[in-house]
Amino acid sequence: MNSKNRKEDALNYHSQHPKGKIEVASTKPVSSQTDLALAYSPGVAVPCLEIADNKDDVYKYTAKGNLVAVITNGTAVLGLGNIGPEASKPVMEGKAVLFKKFAGIDVFDIEVAEDDPDEFIKIVKSLEPTFGGINLEDIKAPESFKIETELREKMLIPVMHDDQHGTAIISAAGLLNALELVNKKIEDIQIAINGAGGAAIACASLYVALGASRENIVMVDSKGVIRSDRAGLDSMKAQFATERNLTTLDEALAGADVFLGLSRGNVVSSEQILSMGNDPIVFALANPDPEIPYDTAMATRDDIIMATGRSDHPNQVNNVLGFPYIFRGALDVRATAINEEMKLAAVKSIAQLAKEPVPDMVIKAYGNQKISFGKEYLIPKPLDPRLITTISPAVAKAAIASGVARHEISDWEAYDLELQKRIGIDQKIMSRIISRARKDPKRVVFAEADHPKILKAAQMIKEDGIGIPILLGNIDKIKDLIIENELDLNCEIIDPEASPERTKRFADVLYEKRKRKGVTPLTAKRLARERNYFGSLMVECGEADAFISGLTNNYSAAIRPALQVIGMENGIRRVAGMYIILNKNGTYFFADTTVNVNPTAQDLVEIIGMTARGVRFFDSEPRIAALSYSNFGSSVGDTPSKVQEAVKIAKEKYPKTIIDGDLQANVALNKELLNEVYPFSDLCPEGANTLIFPDLTSGNIAYKLLMELGNAEAIGPVLLGMNKPVHVLQLGSSVREIYSMAAIAVVEAQNQGTKA
Repeated sequence: MNSKNRKEDALNYHSQHPKGKIEVASTKPVSSQTDLALAYSPGVAVPCLEIADNKDDVYKYTAKGNLVAVITNGTAVLGLGNIGPEASKPVMEGKAVLFKKFAGIDVFDIEVAEDDPDEFIKIVKSLEPTFGGINLEDIKAPESFKIETELREKMLIPVMHDDQHGTAIISAAGLLNALELVNKKIEDIQIAINGAGGAAIACASLYVALGASRENIVMVDSKGVIRSDRAGLDSMKAQFATERNLTTLDEALAGADVFLGLSRGNVVSSEQILSMGNDPIVFALANPDPEIPYDTAMATRDDIIMATGRSDHPNQVNNVLGFPYIFRGALDVRATAINEEMKLAAVKSIAQLAKEPVPDMVIKAYGNQKISFGKEYLIPKPLDPRLITTISPAVAKAAIASGVARHEISDWEAYDLELQKRIGIDQKIMSRIISRARKDPKRVVFAEADHPKILKAAQMIKEDGIGIPILLGNIDKIKDLIIENELDLNCEIIDPEASPERTKRFADVLYEKRKRKGVTPLTAKRLARERNYFGSLMVECGEADAFISGLTNNYSAAIRPALQVIGMENGIRRVAGMYIILNKNGTYFFADTTVNVNPTAQDLVEIIGMTARGVRFFDSEPRIAALSYSNFGSSVGDTPSKVQEAVKIAKEKYPKTIIDGDLQANVALNKELLNEVYPFSDLCPEGANTLIFPDLTSGNIAYKLLMELGNAEAIGPVLLGMNKPVHVLQLGSSVREIYSMAAIAVVEAQNQGTKA
């Protein structure tokens, strides 16, 4: 994508309503006068007085215990430098999003117009009553050292400058595992560090805490090796000033066991890597370009172990592996600090996790490649759902053991479940699907390529490497739209009206399939030129792997050609549509929401089976509730009877799947109510995550109401039961929804290849 287009996309993303990336939402009802009286005056006075008597009760009656401030003065923002507090706000909002997504932590971002470190310290210290923790961000060195050190001394809540310590913790975990692989001890190794900013100092300090010898560390800044005889050294660099007679990076690297780069791209050569000792460990963490390109370093030596800051190479040192979970553990025991013991606990837990068997959902997310502890897997993957249940408890236990916890956890199994519920492990569904798609992109043909939304989605699909778009439509019109929308899209464009050889071949195929269904050779030739038929025939004939349509057509018109050409899976009598509904309470699967108007009991049995397989495709285990207006026969009528019959048959047909009904929707989803009133239900104790609707009307209305009124995000519709990957978009789908459906189709096509 060209820079102008990317700029427009970024600006549109941040400016669309509501502006920015975060919002404040009420966690309590405020719909009645009673609610208002409890939320504010006079009821609010009661908890106020309780807190006045006992300040620790602030954690009981307010959100303080799950609230972190991300604070900056904008003096060292990403790779942008000193751009000021206002310009740093989008970055701080982004950090807030990561805290919420990965650890369920609420954040207020605070941008402070103050460069004087003493004044900045006063401002942040004054915020202590509000927050459970402070994440300092993007503050330039050496001021950042002073700010963090003094705030840690003065405040009784956890304070961490993530730019420094996050990189240190993740890289230290990778270093421990790399040393284990090459059978070296940390106390013996020679370490060369290029860069002497906050992250470099923090890394070196943490390595020393793990056992590295300070005398064996050589740090290089823009002036050369930091030596003890250099004049004017600040106190932070002075800690790592060497007594050795070295002056250049060349000399520092000669014979070194470890290179850590926290500087800028392309400053290390192959010759320098060759000069290192046996089994060199190279952590080139400059972004976006490492100190030495990954491919160059790997081609230089067979015995090298390498990590970078990039997601497209093995061993990504990514701070998101650390800070959300470290703060989560610290908050949950009301720690007064994030101390050395807690950081070391995080390091060791991350290192240990990389040695454990990798769950199938993680393997699938990264393209079914073999993932096991070794040179290319030193550090867990960012999408590993075990991170929160591994790191947070380790940090919490270290806080308790080191005496900085004000609240002790006694039931660690219950805490594990609480952690999973906080983030909803399933929130990472599309992240995993997109990662899987990237590993083996497939050809996706779009029937409506003369629409700007399709073209923008195709641009994203190609740029992100999740698929190979094929565009159907008038070539000149599509090219004009590409120019008009300032896209940099170069992919295959096919006009069915101007492809006589292909159309004739496809017409022959269509005629053979439909000649006993009223299709004549002339009709087949006409239909083959229609884009929905043409695209379906491309997939059927192996010229594409997946087909997407429906953006501008009604659902039945878009699906009919695919059913006639590609058809349903063997043993399936009808297809169904499933939506994935994401909200703060978790992830739910709804079916059938798009196809079957009034399914019979036997139809519902098929829908249940297809939906169960569909849910498992998304790495979730289905807990299926078949819905009606009745609870286990509490009301009579055609719908409850139909659903009861379907459940009875489905339980016999799919004995390993949790299925129950008939049930009302609120009972199926409210596990407390379900356990209290119907403790015999197969859905106890967890409740349902998959809802089967008795007819199209109820299913379609339910998901659309949730989208509009329930602040839910919907992914879909996922078409279930087709013989090859086909998806029909809802009329007016967004670019993001088209992109998501393409990713799902690509992964389905990958699975088709596996089956073949």
